[in-house]
Amino acid sequence: MKTTVKKLSDTCVEMKVILDATDLSPSHHKALEQLSKELQVKGFRKGKVPPAIAKKFLPENDINTKAIDIAIRTTISTAFLKHQLTPIATPRVDLHKYVPQETAEYIAIVDILPEIKLCNYRQLGVKPPQTKITEKDIQAILKNLAQSHATTSPVKRSAQNSDEVIIDFTGKKAGKPFDGGSAKDYKLILGSKTFIPGFEEGIIGHQTRDKFNLDLTFPKNYPTPNLAGAKVTFEILLKQVNSITLPPIDDQLAKQYTPFKTLIELKADIKQYLTTQQNHQLTQQYQDELIKALVAKSKIPTPETLITDQFNLLKNDLAQNANSKKLSLEQYLKQKNTNLKDWEKTARQVAKNRVQASLALQTIAQNEHITVSESAVEAKIQELKKTYQKSPEALNNLQNPAIKADITHRLIIEKTINFLDQVNRSQKPQPKSS
Repeated sequence: MKTTVKKLSDTCVEMKVILDATDLSPSHHKALEQLSKELQVKGFRKGKVPPAIAKKFLPENDINTKAIDIAIRTTISTAFLKHQLTPIATPRVDLHKYVPQETAEYIAIVDILPEIKLCNYRQLGVKPPQTKITEKDIQAILKNLAQSHATTSPVKRSAQNSDEVIIDFTGKKAGKPFDGGSAKDYKLILGSKTFIPGFEEGIIGHQTRDKFNLDLTFPKNYPTPNLAGAKVTFEILLKQVNSITLPPIDDQLAKQYTPFKTLIELKADIKQYLTTQQNHQLTQQYQDELIKALVAKSKIPTPETLITDQFNLLKNDLAQNANSKKLSLEQYLKQKNTNLKDWEKTARQVAKNRVQASLALQTIAQNEHITVSESAVEAKIQELKKTYQKSPEALNNLQNPAIKADITHRLIIEKTINFLDQVNRSQKPQPKSS
C-alpha cells in the first residue's frame, strides 16, 4: 500500500491510497465469505456454502463491489494511522481506479484533529478574585429572616408602600378576561414588584372596599406572547389593608428562629454561608476567564465539522426550550429580543469558542497525563442513576459504552480545568519592569 498526504488546510487533508494485488487479496476472500453466507445452493445449508463453490454462483460484479468496499474500509484507517492523523468525521472517498484483484486507487478527504499550539497555560495572567462579604450582605439575609416571621394587622387608612393588601382582581384585554389575569383574596405586598409596572403603584392611596380600574400596558418583552405589549384593564376590589410589623433583629430573633443563641453567632454563620456561596461563584467565573485566556493566547485551528456539530446541539436545545413553552422558534426568540438570523450568528461563535476550549483542554490533559479512575467514572454513573431513577430510558442509556466514554471525557475535562485553576492561582504576580 502506497500513501501520500496533501494538506488542504490546518484541519483538512487529502490522502491518496494505491493498493496492489497483495493489498486487495484479503478483501476479495472476505467478500466471498460474506456473500456466501446469504447464498442458497442445492446440497448446502444456507450460510454453509464454501467460498470456492459460492464464487461459481455469485455475479462477478457483486464480488468486486463488495471487495473494494472492504478494501477501502480496512486500509483507510491503517493509512491515517501511518501518517499519525486523527480523523474527526467520516472520510469522503472517491475511487479513481479499480482493476479487481490487481490494483486500486482512491482519494480520501477528511477533517482531522488539528495540531494545537498552546500558550504557557501555567501563567495565563488572570488575577484570582477575592471573596468579600460586607455587613450589607449579612443585613440583607437578616432582613429576609425578619420578613419571613413578620406579623400583619388590619389598618383603617389608605394603602401605603410596604403594606400587605388583600385584593380580588380581573384582568381584561379588549374587554374580555385573559388567562392568568384573575384571582380572589390575593395577598400582595406593595413595592414587591410582583406585578407589571403600574399595578402595585395604582393600589397605593386606595382604602378597604374601594373598587377601581387600572389601565396598564404589559412590557414588550413579557414572556406570554399574546400579552407582550398589550393594553389591558384590571378591575380591582381592595378587600383589606394590613400593616406589616417586623420582629427586631436581635438575640431574641436568633434564639426563636435559628439554632443560635446570639445575634453575633447567627451573623457569623451567615457570613460563613455567604463566603462559601461566593467562593463557588467566583471560582466558576475565574475558571471561565482562564479558559477564555487559554483560547485567546493559543493557536487552535478549528475544524468546521466540530463547529457544525456543536452549533446543531445549541439549536436543538433552543428548539426544546421553545417547545417546552409551547412557542415557535420565532416567538421564543422574540421574547429574548432577538431573531433567528442574529441568534445563529451568535450561536456559531459560541460553538466555535466551545470547540476551541475543548481542544485546548484535551491537549493539556494529554500533556499533563490527566486521567480519571474507573471507580470515579462508576461513582458518577451511580450518581446519575439516582438522578434519573424515574426515567427508564435515561437509565438504559447509562449502559451504553458511548455514554460511559462521554462521562469519562467530561470528568477528565473537569479535572483539567481544576488543574488549570490550581497552577495559575499558585503563580506569584510578575514584577513590573521599570
